Amino acid sequence: MADKKMVLVACGTGIATSTVVCKRVEDLLANNGVDANVIQCKIAEIGTYEDQAALLITTTIPPREYKIPVVKAVNYLTGMQTEKTDRAILDALK
Repeated sequence: MADKKMVLVACGTGIATSTVVCKRVEDLLANNGVDANVIQCKIAEIGTYEDQAALLITTTIPPREYKIPVVKAVNYLTGMQTEKTDRAILDALK
């Protein structure tokens, strides 16, 4: 059995847009059988989790490069091409 993955969902403040994206990501992972702990945070807090996380999903421009894959999830806010973002997230967690 695979280990539970940590997925970070971040926006500038860790409150507004990341809340919307976090729920969407939790549902996506559950519906696809991905065992993951989804953590909502501020983009400035990523360094705290980076060594343990498998993926960063963000609604803002990352301030630097990270050791983990990054998926931009603005599509979830606009409602356009959300399937593309879904696929990028699932592919990154394979």
